[in-house]
Amino acid sequence: MKRPNCLSIAGSDPSGGAGVQADLRTFAALGCHGMAVVAALTAQNSLGVRATHVPPAEFLGAQIDAVLDDVDVAAIKIGMLGDAANVAAVARRLRARALKFVVLDPVLAASSGDALAGGDVAGAIVRELLPLVDLATPNVAEAARLCGDAEACDVEGRRRQARALMARGAKAVLMKGGHVAGDESVDLLFDGEGELALSAPRVATRNTRGTGCTLSSAIAAHMALGLALRDAVAAAKDFLTGALRGDDLHVGAGPQPLDHFWQHRTKP
Repeated sequence: MKRPNCLSIAGSDPSGGAGVQADLRTFAALGCHGMAVVAALTAQNSLGVRATHVPPAEFLGAQIDAVLDDVDVAAIKIGMLGDAANVAAVARRLRARALKFVVLDPVLAASSGDALAGGDVAGAIVRELLPLVDLATPNVAEAARLCGDAEACDVEGRRRQARALMARGAKAVLMKGGHVAGDESVDLLFDGEGELALSAPRVATRNTRGTGCTLSSAIAAHMALGLALRDAVAAAKDFLTGALRGDDLHVGAGPQPLDHFWQHRTKP
């Protein structure tokens, strides 16, 4: 079986905890060839985001075109885009090409809470991107902003927001439960077949940087490897849980990156 090519369109984290760096590690760990189009630059470390720089949308589009004109891409993960112009540039490419699978992680803020999107990025995502992707993976804060609603931590509220996002064009929505209190982390997948709850014991760990990036890129990788959507989401959640439980890394004083290669380590 040939190794599938997976593309991340997202922001860069120079300290390696999140963004395209986490996506590329995930692709590699799951047996895919990873590629990265950098939509935004950040100056950040484990303690927070100090500054962001969003290159011109024309340059973002040129990067995407360079990859898609040459490479057979099996799956695309979209993360931080930075501004509405970049959202529009990505949407134009999605409309113009027949792509196999696209997952959108609508990144609006870093794990530290620092903003990573300026202007009306949430509105642009809803108008331009949501109807073009195969799956959206918002956390509770992102779902609330995309819906123009308050954060919903109960199941019925999350159902309501998922229905609202699908009414706005999303084909499927994974409502992530990592920010919802409880002993179990419960993600809710809504697709054309109904609702699926995916639960895993909450992991007590400092290895929490890049969790959303890792989950969405793991879904893209598993889709590229031939799994159906529900199976890909379940496999990605298992991969994320293992990465949370993996070896402690020592990258700065704050929350640590995930152990993306946990499956490849030989335990004594």
